[in-house]
Amino acid sequence: MSSILTNNGAMVALQALKSINSNLGKTQEIISTGKAVGSAKDNSAVWAISKVMESDVQGFKAIRSSLSLGESTVSVARQASETVTDLLTQMKDKIVASQESNVDRDKIQLDIDALRGQIESVVGAAQFNGLNLLNNADTAENTGSVDILSSLDRSGAGVAASNISVGKQDLGTGAATGGTTATTVGGNAAVAAAASGAAATFTGTPEAGGTYEFSSGGGLGLTADVTYVAREGDTLASVSEEMVTRLNFQAASDGIDVTFAQGTTAGEITFTNNTDAAITVATAEAAQSAAGITDGAIGGGLEYLSKISVGSDEGAEAALGLVEGLIQTSIDAAASFGSVQGRIETQSDFVSKITDALKSGIGTLVDANMEEASARLQALQVQQQLGVQSLSIANQAPQSILSLFR
Repeated sequence: MSSILTNNGAMVALQALKSINSNLGKTQEIISTGKAVGSAKDNSAVWAISKVMESDVQGFKAIRSSLSLGESTVSVARQASETVTDLLTQMKDKIVASQESNVDRDKIQLDIDALRGQIESVVGAAQFNGLNLLNNADTAENTGSVDILSSLDRSGAGVAASNISVGKQDLGTGAATGGTTATTVGGNAAVAAAASGAAATFTGTPEAGGTYEFSSGGGLGLTADVTYVAREGDTLASVSEEMVTRLNFQAASDGIDVTFAQGTTAGEITFTNNTDAAITVATAEAAQSAAGITDGAIGGGLEYLSKISVGSDEGAEAALGLVEGLIQTSIDAAASFGSVQGRIETQSDFVSKITDALKSGIGTLVDANMEEASARLQALQVQQQLGVQSLSIANQAPQSILSLFR
């Protein structure tokens, strides 16, 4: 039956043409944006995953910047530590030369003082963006290290940041200042000496600013108190190690043939009397946190450089033993920074690779297949032309009814 009111063929052709035009519009959008999934309505699950991955990519870009800044900071500290090591090695040459009695020790002392001044200059300048990793004299808690943002770890529980911790080293030459006098903690006062024995046993947990002191006087004959102010992160073992170094230097400077060493117990200092004469060990004190006193000013790791004096045989001999330990301190600092710098470089390379992998993954999820899109566009354009012609034919169908009335 033919009707001039209802043209079913035109309606079918129109619906087909509308569908073709809709698909053509989507294909053109894919070609213009390059994305098969450009919004949540295209594919909500894939779109959500891609957006999470894109946020991670942005986070890793920030991490790369953090790693670059951290690497530069550590690099400055490493190079400064290596320079200090070279300067201390030059100082050792001067000290070795001073062991001869027929040299001008005053001139040698001037050279040593000049090298010490150069070390101070290098350490003071070893900062990057205001951070100096060669200064660790702060008594505040958790200031002995610096965290560098290194990664974002995503898990079912959420996202957590990972850090690379860089421990500060101290190659400063500033002198320590002991804190308020406290009741002796774990020290052995006026111990009569045999050939060897315990000079002191410090107890408790060291805290930054805590003062450890070995008094002068007594039968031992030290001419000056030996003091160490603990820094953040110190243990009883590190405290006793520092005290042993200082005690041996002071004993050698005073011409006392006594050797101090760390004992088998943490915090214990022992001594060996290398002479036949009996001696008495002076009082050892510890103004520790146990006594509520942590107000000492922390000295630099190379603070005993200022005590080197080669004007006498005893001073030259003591300086030779001391400079060996100071060189090792600077070597350890440089090695520590070098290890951390290598780790940062490795992490930076990994972050770069994982960022590329995430970008590739996002592309796999949302990028359009342009060859397929091109072929589909041409097919839809042909379908559109045919649809237009089909609609035109359907619209002409009612014209045939006119022939019935002629």
